Amino acid sequence: MWSFDRRIVLRMGLVAVLGGLTAGCFQPMYGDSRVVPTAGLTDKLGAVDVLPITPPKGTRLARVGVEVRNDLIFNLTGGGPAQTAAYELKVQLSSTQQQVIVDINSGRPDIQEYSVNASYTLTDIGTGKTVVSGSTFGRVSYNIPGQQQRFAGERGLRDAENRAAGVVADNIRTRLASFFVAGT
Repeated sequence: MWSFDRRIVLRMGLVAVLGGLTAGCFQPMYGDSRVVPTAGLTDKLGAVDVLPITPPKGTRLARVGVEVRNDLIFNLTGGGPAQTAAYELKVQLSSTQQQVIVDINSGRPDIQEYSVNASYTLTDIGTGKTVVSGSTFGRVSYNIPGQQQRFAGERGLRDAENRAAGVVADNIRTRLASFFVAGT
């Protein structure tokens, strides 16, 4: 008859053996191909050329478009030099702003929500075919601290725009990484 301690040791050994057998099935998604020969996602993401985003000039969305593009370029290349482009990424943006909480005494908004909606298409430069298309969004809230602090409200909106741009860029990068790894 097995003692209680032997059964635990046997089970732990079985878990370790099964874990060792399945460890060879996995590869790091964002691994460097120079370190892990089968990983090439960073190289594929680096081969994406992000086209300039062209919202209406002179609008707040124009600055947000530059922010989204810069975040995408950094996220795709890792801050390194760009590689020879094999794909083109085209992004179109729109934005909305809504009042979430309104002060009942003054009728002024206390908290607002800023949204950036993006639709994107990834095109293979060699064939000219669209390989990935989709849409994503970034919604963030920000406070407006009273009617006397207008600069603080503007700065809060700008910070919200930057955070929403970062969310959109991260979502697009994740979708592209999924395409390059899984092919769908």
